[in-house]
Amino acid sequence: MAEIKSQKLTAGIDEAGRGCLAGPVVAAAVILLPARLAGLADSKQISPRHRALLEAQIKSQALAWSLGVTWHGEIDRINILQATIRAMIKALTRLKMTPDLVLIDGNQEIPMSIAQRAIVGGDASQPCISAASILAKTFRDRLMISLDKKYPGYGFARHKGYGTREHLMSIRRLGPSPIHRMTFRGVRPVIREKRLCLTLK
Repeated sequence: MAEIKSQKLTAGIDEAGRGCLAGPVVAAAVILLPARLAGLADSKQISPRHRALLEAQIKSQALAWSLGVTWHGEIDRINILQATIRAMIKALTRLKMTPDLVLIDGNQEIPMSIAQRAIVGGDASQPCISAASILAKTFRDRLMISLDKKYPGYGFARHKGYGTREHLMSIRRLGPSPIHRMTFRGVRPVIREKRLCLTLK
Protein backbone atom coordinates (compact mmCIF):
# COMPACT_ATOMS: atom_id res chain seq x y z
CA MET A 1 0.00 0.00 0.00
CA ALA A 2 1.24 3.47 -0.84
CA GLU A 3 2.04 5.92 1.93
CA ILE A 4 -0.95 8.05 2.91
CA LYS A 5 -0.05 11.72 2.48
CA SER A 6 -2.05 14.34 4.38
CA GLN A 7 -1.68 17.99 5.28
CA LYS A 8 -3.46 17.26 8.53
CA LEU A 9 -1.83 16.03 11.74
CA THR A 10 -1.60 12.27 11.33
CA ALA A 11 -0.73 9.90 14.17
CA GLY A 12 0.48 6.36 13.65
CA ILE A 13 -0.31 3.69 16.25
CA ASP A 14 1.18 0.23 16.69
CA GLU A 15 1.73 -2.28 19.47
CA ALA A 16 4.37 -4.70 20.69
CA GLY A 17 3.92 -7.86 22.73
CA ARG A 18 0.45 -8.89 21.65
CA GLY A 19 1.48 -12.50 21.03
CA CYS A 20 3.68 -12.90 24.10
CA LEU A 21 3.06 -15.29 26.99
CA ALA A 22 4.31 -12.84 29.62
CA GLY A 23 4.50 -9.15 30.36
CA PRO A 24 2.40 -6.27 29.06
CA VAL A 25 1.23 -5.24 25.64
CA VAL A 26 2.66 -1.81 24.79
CA ALA A 27 1.26 0.65 22.25
CA ALA A 28 2.89 3.78 20.88
CA ALA A 29 1.42 6.77 19.06
CA VAL A 30 3.61 9.06 16.94
CA ILE A 31 2.97 12.26 14.98
CA LEU A 32 5.88 12.77 12.63
CA LEU A 33 7.09 15.97 11.00
CA PRO A 34 6.26 16.15 7.28
CA ALA A 35 9.88 15.38 6.38
CA ARG A 36 10.49 11.64 6.31
CA LEU A 37 12.91 10.02 8.74
CA ALA A 38 15.31 7.77 6.85
CA GLY A 39 15.33 4.05 7.64
CA LEU A 40 11.83 3.66 9.07
CA ALA A 41 10.37 0.16 8.68
CA ASP A 42 8.53 -2.52 10.57
CA SER A 43 10.41 -2.78 13.89
CA LYS A 44 10.62 -6.58 13.58
CA GLN A 45 12.67 -6.18 10.40
CA ILE A 46 15.26 -3.88 12.01
CA SER A 47 18.22 -4.91 14.15
CA PRO A 48 18.15 -3.94 17.85
CA ARG A 49 21.06 -1.52 17.31
CA HIS A 50 19.32 0.20 14.40
CA ARG A 51 16.04 0.33 16.35
CA ALA A 52 17.81 2.11 19.22
CA LEU A 53 19.25 4.71 16.83
CA LEU A 54 15.87 5.28 15.20
CA GLU A 55 14.16 5.48 18.59
CA ALA A 56 16.36 8.43 19.57
CA GLN A 57 15.74 10.16 16.23
CA ILE A 58 11.97 9.64 16.42
CA LYS A 59 11.77 11.01 19.96
CA SER A 60 13.84 14.08 19.11
CA GLN A 61 12.22 14.87 15.76
CA ALA A 62 8.56 13.86 16.10
CA LEU A 63 5.92 16.51 16.74
CA ALA A 64 4.55 14.26 19.48
CA TRP A 65 4.87 10.70 20.77
CA SER A 66 3.47 8.72 23.68
CA LEU A 67 3.12 5.21 25.08
CA GLY A 68 0.29 3.16 26.55
CA VAL A 69 0.70 -0.05 28.57
CA THR A 70 -1.76 -2.77 29.52
CA TRP A 71 -0.36 -5.28 31.99
CA HIS A 72 -0.72 -9.06 32.14
CA GLY A 73 -3.44 -9.09 34.81
CA GLU A 74 -5.70 -6.88 32.74
CA ILE A 75 -4.92 -8.93 29.63
CA ASP A 76 -6.17 -12.04 31.43
CA ARG A 77 -9.24 -10.18 32.67
CA ILE A 78 -10.46 -8.57 29.43
CA ASN A 79 -8.63 -10.59 26.68
CA ILE A 80 -5.69 -9.57 24.52
CA LEU A 81 -7.70 -7.79 21.82
CA GLN A 82 -9.43 -5.48 24.29
CA ALA A 83 -6.17 -5.00 26.20
CA THR A 84 -4.40 -3.99 22.99
CA ILE A 85 -7.14 -1.51 22.12
CA ARG A 86 -6.96 -0.11 25.66
CA ALA A 87 -3.18 0.39 25.35
CA MET A 88 -3.69 2.17 22.02
CA ILE A 89 -6.32 4.48 23.49
CA LYS A 90 -3.96 5.32 26.37
CA ALA A 91 -1.16 6.14 23.93
CA LEU A 92 -3.40 8.27 21.73
CA THR A 93 -4.95 10.27 24.57
CA ARG A 94 -1.51 10.99 26.06
CA LEU A 95 -0.26 12.79 22.94
CA LYS A 96 0.42 16.46 23.63
CA MET A 97 -1.62 17.41 20.54
CA THR A 98 -4.76 15.93 19.02
CA PRO A 99 -4.29 14.41 15.56
CA ASP A 100 -6.82 14.90 12.76
CA LEU A 101 -6.30 11.36 11.49
CA VAL A 102 -5.08 8.15 13.12
CA LEU A 103 -3.49 5.30 11.15
CA ILE A 104 -3.53 1.99 13.02
CA ASP A 105 -1.52 -1.08 12.14
CA GLY A 106 -3.80 -4.08 11.63
CA ASN A 107 -7.50 -4.49 10.90
CA GLN A 108 -9.03 -3.16 14.11
CA GLU A 109 -10.09 0.44 14.66
CA ILE A 110 -10.42 1.85 18.18
CA PRO A 111 -13.64 3.12 19.77
CA MET A 112 -12.88 6.83 19.67
CA SER A 113 -14.60 9.68 17.86
CA ILE A 114 -11.63 10.55 15.69
CA ALA A 115 -11.00 9.91 11.99
CA GLN A 116 -9.02 6.70 11.66
CA ARG A 117 -7.94 3.96 9.28
CA ALA A 118 -6.80 0.45 10.13
CA ILE A 119 -4.13 -0.70 7.68
CA VAL A 120 -2.93 -4.29 7.50
CA GLY A 121 0.85 -4.15 7.11
CA GLY A 122 0.83 -0.46 7.95
CA ASP A 123 4.03 -0.78 9.94
CA ALA A 124 5.84 -1.44 6.66
CA SER A 125 4.06 1.13 4.47
CA GLN A 126 3.24 4.14 6.68
CA PRO A 127 6.20 5.98 8.27
CA CYS A 128 4.18 7.19 11.26
CA ILE A 129 3.09 3.61 12.04
CA SER A 130 6.66 2.36 11.53
CA ALA A 131 7.83 4.95 14.05
CA ALA A 132 5.17 3.84 16.54
CA SER A 133 6.19 0.22 16.01
CA ILE A 134 9.81 1.08 16.84
CA LEU A 135 8.95 3.04 20.00
CA ALA A 136 6.61 0.34 21.29
CA LYS A 137 9.12 -2.44 20.71
CA THR A 138 12.18 -0.69 22.11
CA PHE A 139 10.30 0.30 25.26
CA ARG A 140 8.85 -3.17 25.78
CA ASP A 141 12.17 -4.92 25.10
CA ARG A 142 13.90 -2.82 27.77
CA LEU A 143 11.06 -3.54 30.17
CA MET A 144 11.37 -7.30 29.66
CA ILE A 145 15.14 -7.12 30.14
CA SER A 146 14.47 -5.37 33.46
CA LEU A 147 11.85 -7.98 34.44
CA ASP A 148 14.36 -10.73 33.66
CA LYS A 149 16.36 -9.54 36.68
CA LYS A 150 13.27 -9.67 38.89
CA TYR A 151 12.15 -13.08 37.63
CA PRO A 152 15.35 -14.94 36.64
CA GLY A 153 15.35 -18.33 34.97
CA TYR A 154 12.76 -17.68 32.27
CA GLY A 155 15.04 -15.96 29.77
CA PHE A 156 12.91 -12.83 29.39
CA ALA A 157 15.96 -10.79 28.37
CA ARG A 158 16.44 -13.07 25.35
CA HIS A 159 12.95 -13.92 24.08
CA LYS A 160 11.08 -10.91 25.57
CA GLY A 161 8.17 -13.14 26.63
CA TYR A 162 7.44 -14.76 23.27
CA GLY A 163 6.63 -18.46 23.17
CA THR A 164 10.03 -19.81 22.18
CA ARG A 165 11.04 -23.38 22.95
CA GLU A 166 13.33 -22.09 25.72
CA HIS A 167 10.48 -20.10 27.25
CA LEU A 168 7.97 -22.96 27.12
CA MET A 169 10.48 -25.32 28.73
CA SER A 170 11.19 -22.82 31.52
CA ILE A 171 7.47 -22.46 32.26
CA ARG A 172 7.15 -26.24 32.61
CA ARG A 173 10.24 -26.41 34.79
CA LEU A 174 9.57 -23.43 37.06
CA GLY A 175 5.85 -22.90 36.70
CA PRO A 176 4.39 -19.55 35.60
CA SER A 177 5.86 -16.37 37.05
CA PRO A 178 3.72 -13.53 38.44
CA ILE A 179 3.98 -11.71 35.08
CA HIS A 180 2.79 -14.60 32.90
CA ARG A 181 -0.55 -14.37 31.12
CA MET A 182 -2.39 -17.18 32.85
CA THR A 183 -5.13 -17.50 30.20
CA PHE A 184 -2.72 -18.00 27.30
CA ARG A 185 -2.04 -21.31 25.60
CA GLY A 186 1.39 -22.44 26.71
CA VAL A 187 0.80 -21.18 30.25
CA ARG A 188 -2.73 -22.43 31.05
CA PRO A 189 -1.93 -26.18 30.61
CA VAL A 190 0.96 -25.92 33.08
CA ILE A 191 -1.35 -24.35 35.66
CA ARG A 192 -3.83 -27.21 35.20
CA GLU A 193 -1.09 -29.82 35.54
CA LYS A 194 0.21 -28.27 38.76
CA ARG A 195 -3.30 -28.09 40.21
CA LEU A 196 -3.85 -31.74 39.33
CA CYS A 197 -0.56 -32.70 41.01
CA LEU A 198 -1.59 -30.84 44.17
CA THR A 199 -4.99 -32.60 44.13
CA LEU A 200 -3.39 -36.04 43.81
CA LYS A 201 -0.94 -35.47 46.66
